[in-house]
Amino acid sequence: MNKDTLILGALIFGSSGLGAVEKKPVTFTEHIAPIIFNNCTTCHRKGEGGPFAFTTYAEVAKRARLIARVTESRYMPPWHAHSADYKFKDERRLTEKQIDLIAQWVKTGASEGDPKKLPALPKFTLGWQLGKPDLVVKMDEAYTVPAEGRDIYRSFVVPLNLPENKWLKAMEFRPGAPSVVHHSLFRYDTTGRARRLDERSETPGFTGMGRQDGRGATSLGGWAVGGTARFLPEGLAYRLPKDSDLVMDMHFHLSGKAEKEVSTVGLYFTDKAPENTFTDIQMPPSFGALSRVDIPAGKKDYTVNDTFTLPIDVEAFGVSAHAHYLGKELKMTANLPDGKTRELIWIKDWDFSWQEQYHYEDFVSLPKGTRIDTKVVWDNSAENPNNPSNPPKRVRWGLQSTDEMGSLSLMVKPKRAQEIGSLNTAMRQHARDHSVARALQREGGLGARILDAAMRSDRNGDGKVSRAEVPRWLSNRFERIDSNADGQLSREELQKALSRLGN
Repeated sequence: MNKDTLILGALIFGSSGLGAVEKKPVTFTEHIAPIIFNNCTTCHRKGEGGPFAFTTYAEVAKRARLIARVTESRYMPPWHAHSADYKFKDERRLTEKQIDLIAQWVKTGASEGDPKKLPALPKFTLGWQLGKPDLVVKMDEAYTVPAEGRDIYRSFVVPLNLPENKWLKAMEFRPGAPSVVHHSLFRYDTTGRARRLDERSETPGFTGMGRQDGRGATSLGGWAVGGTARFLPEGLAYRLPKDSDLVMDMHFHLSGKAEKEVSTVGLYFTDKAPENTFTDIQMPPSFGALSRVDIPAGKKDYTVNDTFTLPIDVEAFGVSAHAHYLGKELKMTANLPDGKTRELIWIKDWDFSWQEQYHYEDFVSLPKGTRIDTKVVWDNSAENPNNPSNPPKRVRWGLQSTDEMGSLSLMVKPKRAQEIGSLNTAMRQHARDHSVARALQREGGLGARILDAAMRSDRNGDGKVSRAEVPRWLSNRFERIDSNADGQLSREELQKALSRLGN
């Protein structure tokens, strides 16, 4: 066969399509059903949180264009956590190929395909997602949530009646009225104080969410809208004392329709005592309450940064974030002692409706000396579609959903269990530093009083405090404050020193 014959053959077969690989049409049964069933049907089925079911071709085809839009924009499936360095468990993130397949399927008519090629639905767990609980408890009386008004924060007590101490591996929370329950924090009380507060109230529960004197009360984690129940990693568990009461500190966000809330909780125990302990590193502390959050109207990128250096070796296993409607971006990085930077989590487009706790596939080792940096960004501009105020107004830190909060929490266990005290001490000091900084920055507060006290030492009235005039409580910091080394402290130098401490 000569060269001309080969060329002629290629032209003939190529132009007629003979011998070419035909592009298979995208069909539901062969291409789309596996994507939907494995990524969407978990929530979009009877008895779960999705507003409509995605279990059959008819159900999916009816909303095919909507599915294409929300997957292309990555609004669905809801998954907001990114990390360039670590993988999260159970990620609900579609690949670009999967998104393109859905778009092509819709564009070409959303055909069903061969019914024989339809995969079976996954075997979903009915009811309790973690399996049958060892103990199920619920509120013994419904709490009426009004249709309108301000957000409600209320605590409810549920007796556990445990005859002995238990090790708790997981809790699964099921709100009775999910449209109004935004989140619930769990703790136990061994003093009976929560019961007494509940008994004094004419309606179920009591106000003063989370407020206690610290005796006999310990956190048991929590649940937020969009959250998924999980077991703690192997070797970890909460201690739940005998005769303790479960306290649920709940946040209700009113929906325009009156509801009655009766929460149910499933508890999962283990007979095996934990091998280690664990804690949360929250930055900034107290959900940002100590960070002087004060967002001007129209400010598009109001930012609060925080830094914390680990005093011990730890292993991280989970991370979560919290903000309200104006939250835009939340990021946490680890700067390792060897100079490398690792991205622990980056939420690039915050959604108040989805506040999950993300667990890493493997423990993340963070050695002593690692600097954890966090950044929380709020968008109070008119361009923010989630802004509840139109026109935008000044927003400060507060409990209402129209106020703001902001923080990231890293769940860690110490590499050596006996060192947990050092970590807790460092975290308490970190919170105190924030409190001091807040006091120093407050107008007319501690910072102003310190400045006035220092300047009163200016006995010769020249507007500066000399080395001979400086008070004893300030003398050991004299050289650090005296930035121009002229042997005198000016008001400006003192203000800059206070500003550095406040930041």
